[in-house]
Amino acid sequence: MTAMNELVVLAERPTTIIEPQTCRLETAPIPEIADGEALVQVGWLSIDPTIRTWMDDAPGYLPPIGIGDVVRSGGIGTIIESKSDRYRVGDTVFGTVGWQRYAVAGEGQAGMTVVPEGVDPLLAINVLGVTGLTAYFGLLEVGNLRPGDTVVVSGAAGATGSTVGQIAKASGAGTVIGLAGTDEKCALLVDELGYDVAINYRTDDVRAALKAAAPKGVDLYFDNVGGELLDIVLAQLALKGRIVLCGGISSYTTPGRPSGPSNYLNLITRRGRMEGFIILDYAKRYGEAQGALLTWVLEGKLKHREHLVHGLEHAPEALNLLFTGGNTGKVVVVV
Repeated sequence: MTAMNELVVLAERPTTIIEPQTCRLETAPIPEIADGEALVQVGWLSIDPTIRTWMDDAPGYLPPIGIGDVVRSGGIGTIIESKSDRYRVGDTVFGTVGWQRYAVAGEGQAGMTVVPEGVDPLLAINVLGVTGLTAYFGLLEVGNLRPGDTVVVSGAAGATGSTVGQIAKASGAGTVIGLAGTDEKCALLVDELGYDVAINYRTDDVRAALKAAAPKGVDLYFDNVGGELLDIVLAQLALKGRIVLCGGISSYTTPGRPSGPSNYLNLITRRGRMEGFIILDYAKRYGEAQGALLTWVLEGKLKHREHLVHGLEHAPEALNLLFTGGNTGKVVVVV
């Protein structure tokens, strides 16, 4: 064990993407554990768009990260010391570890989940973690996916989006359409992940392409992006269409408040529904979802891909990949 912990703290609140001065690499003593706690050596960090929202001084479902505090993040690590009956030395655990080399696992809100022996940590941090859970409950519960639905997913080559499309196909959707930002990502969606149609939102006429792919309208839209793409889909919503608001990544790094969609009144004429959700709402049902997700993985119906960034000090750059389109699949920092 090294003599010190390394951690990345929030040095100032960002206004756009993460700048070099936004975060600062510091050292501190390795945490000491009390009775009922265990010491975790962090191995992998889950890089998710919501981390950027926590950096703002704005109300949310969790409080903002304080200036000088370790950047909040999920991750996976190994128990190297334990004073708890819940954790054994050698256990692999998943929880809120933060951008640091060592973290403390405790009870209650500080508790972590022991990953079953033999499960690939990258599978656990991706499909079986927040990413897969978000896709599962957002699509099946909030979106109320029905057999034969025409489903559209924005950010479709990202971690959550790529999982959503595959769950939709495995669950009986009709046509599944992905919106992505490069021809390479569009090819991945169709050739490897089972999407029926992929539209390049940077180069294609999205309105025309969507109308051609979904001539009867969109039954279910899983929105990771917001902005103009949300407005386009609202204009082509089918009768009783549903929109799942998972994220608005197009506005997370834009100063000021995002403008509302101009086509929202179509929800009235199409008798549609638009609903947001937070994955913590389904905490008591995580086991149910993970069982289904693992079954699809074992059956070959659900593939996962990780975009690995090596080095704790590169965590801020890894977060920026989500906003520049520089990633394909789940961004994970290898600590």
